[in-house]
Amino acid sequence: MKQLRDYQQETIGNILAELHQGHRSIIVQQPPRTGKTVIMAEIARRATKKGNQVLFIAHRKEILDQVRTTFIEQNVSMELVKIGMVQTISRRVETINQPSVLFIDEAHHALAKSYQKIITACPRAIKLLFTATPWRMSGQGFDKIADTLINGKSINWLIKHGHLAPIDYYAPKQIENKRLKKHSTGDFTSESIEQALKPKIYGNAVKTYQKLARNKQAIAYTYNVASAKRLAQAFNQKNINAKAVSGKTPKDERNEIIRDYRSGKIQIVTNAELFTEGLDLPNVDCVIMLRPTQSLSLFLQFSMRAMNPRKGKRAIIIDHVGNIERFGLPTVDRQWSLIGKKEQNKRQQAVSVIKGVTVCANCFRTFYRKGDVCPYCGAKLTEDMQLDVDEKAELVKVQTERRQQLAQKIMTDAVMRNVADKKPKDLKSLAEIKAYAKLKDYKPGWIYFYAKQRGMIS
Repeated sequence: MKQLRDYQQETIGNILAELHQGHRSIIVQQPPRTGKTVIMAEIARRATKKGNQVLFIAHRKEILDQVRTTFIEQNVSMELVKIGMVQTISRRVETINQPSVLFIDEAHHALAKSYQKIITACPRAIKLLFTATPWRMSGQGFDKIADTLINGKSINWLIKHGHLAPIDYYAPKQIENKRLKKHSTGDFTSESIEQALKPKIYGNAVKTYQKLARNKQAIAYTYNVASAKRLAQAFNQKNINAKAVSGKTPKDERNEIIRDYRSGKIQIVTNAELFTEGLDLPNVDCVIMLRPTQSLSLFLQFSMRAMNPRKGKRAIIIDHVGNIERFGLPTVDRQWSLIGKKEQNKRQQAVSVIKGVTVCANCFRTFYRKGDVCPYCGAKLTEDMQLDVDEKAELVKVQTERRQQLAQKIMTDAVMRNVADKKPKDLKSLAEIKAYAKLKDYKPGWIYFYAKQRGMIS
C-alpha cells in the first residue's frame, strides 16, 4: 500500500471539509503527474470500508486499467466498486447500482452529454470530479455540474518540494518577423500576422533531440498518424530505437510497445492521439512537441509528461511548434474557476482533444472528423497532411527575460479576448481601452481622448 504524500492528504482533508459544508459535487484540480489516482483510491478505500458503493468513470481504457491496479494496491474493497468507460456506463445507466460516491476522472470532459446522463442518474451520490485543467476552450463553465472547486498545489510549489522535476524548456527563437508587414497606421497587417503565425515545425526534431537530450527516453507528440510514422523512421535511421503508436495501433501491439518502453528497450515513442491523459509512464525524461494546439489542457498534458521526479533530474521539453507563445511555460501559476468565460474569438474555438479527433495541418483546429474537409478553414484533409518544416530554425532555452515577455503577451491576449464583444462604454480600465483600440485598429489618439473623456487620465 502506497503512503500518501502530505499534499495528497491535504487534498483529502479539503474534500472532507467541503463535504462538511454541504457541497456534494466537487471539482478537484490536481496538476498532472501528482498522483490524483492515489487520492481517489484512498477515498474509495474509506468509502468501501463502510460498505458504500463506488462508481468510477473515465473515457479511456488505459485510465481504467491503471485505476483498477491502484485501487487494488490501496486495499479498496473491489466488490463494491464499478469501474467503466463513460461511453458504456451511459448506455446502461439504468442498470447500475446507485453509488454513494461517483468519481469522474479527466473531468474537463464532463460537460459532454454522456457524462451528464450519468451524473443525472446518480442524484444521491457524492460527486468528485478530478482534473488537472478545469478549463474549456468553448468558454463553458463548470458551475453547471459542480458547486465548489478545490485548487491543488501550484506546479512551482510541487517542484520546490521535490514532487515534480524542474524543467528546461526549448522553443523557437521567434516568429517569422520578416513576414510581418506594416500598413499606414504603423501596426502590422492582419494578413502578414496570420502568415507569420501559420503553424509549422521549427527545427529538425532528430538533430535537436541528439543535441539536447541524447540517450534520454522521450515521447514525441505529432499532429497525425503519418507524421508519427515518419518521425519514428527518422530516429531509427540514426540508430535511435523508436516506435510509432496511435489510436489505430492494435491493442496487443500497443501494450507491447508500452512494456518495451518502460523496460528501456525502446528509447522514443512517437505518437498521435495517445498518451495525453491518465497513462503513467514514469521514465519519460524528454517531451518533443511537434503538434500545435490551442488547448491549454492538452498543452499541460504534453509538457508535464516528463516531469516525474528523480534525484538530480531536469525534465527537457522541446517545443518545435511554438505552443509556448500561446500558453507560456507550464510552470505559470494559473487561477482556476468554476465560472466559464464566454468564447470571445470564434477563430480560437476548438474542442478538447480526445481519441478519435483530427488536427487540421492548415489551421491546426481540432475537431471530430466527419468528412474530408476542415470545418474551420475548408482545407482538404488527407492521412498524409504535412506541416511546413523550417529545419534551419534555432531553438533556444527559455530564459527569465523571455518568460516575462511571454507572461506579458498572455496577459495582453487575455484582455483583448475579454473586450472583444464589448462596447466602448463597457470598458472599465485603461488597459481595456488600449486592448479595444488594438482590436479595432484605432489610432493611438483615440485611446488618449476616450480615456480622458472617461476620466481615466487627466
